[in-house]
Amino acid sequence: MDWTDLIDAAFDVAGNSSSDTRAATLRTVEANVAPDEKPVASTAGRHPDHFRKGVLVLTTHRLLFLKDGKPPVPVPLSAVTDATVSKSRINGEILLVVALTGSHRYEDVVKAEIFAEQVRAAARLARNAEQKALAAPAAPAAAPIASSGAELLDQLERLAALRTAGALTDEEFTRAKQRLIG
Repeated sequence: MDWTDLIDAAFDVAGNSSSDTRAATLRTVEANVAPDEKPVASTAGRHPDHFRKGVLVLTTHRLLFLKDGKPPVPVPLSAVTDATVSKSRINGEILLVVALTGSHRYEDVVKAEIFAEQVRAAARLARNAEQKALAAPAAPAAAPIASSGAELLDQLERLAALRTAGALTDEEFTRAKQRLIG
């Protein structure tokens, strides 16, 4: 599946047949993806701040909410700790994605249970990849990862949050912290 297929499928589910909107969304996504980022799944849903439905796109790196060709609202998968679904008479199926960056609510989500499971699975894969990268031994001649005190503090805070969320064991946290400090 490529980006075009993924976005077309999501817009079909959303009931939006505007080729201009699809093209603008595709351009926005392609301009914002990382070189190794691949599409995983998509569905339609509505952000609580918007009246019309948009598209939820799940990639190997993040969850994106796209609407009317505007810049995507990203949620990094390595920060996702849970994805749950509830139902409401007014708002349909509600997908709540909890991440270290905050919680993100999407309403009237099509096939929300299936999509939530895909988000949880992709988040597990992203966290495992991040853990492996952190646990990999650093090259002996390598300079410390952080180049400034602010960057080092940000990375240490993120490691602490991953440990608190249960994504890292104490031993993995200690190894990663030592690697950062140098």
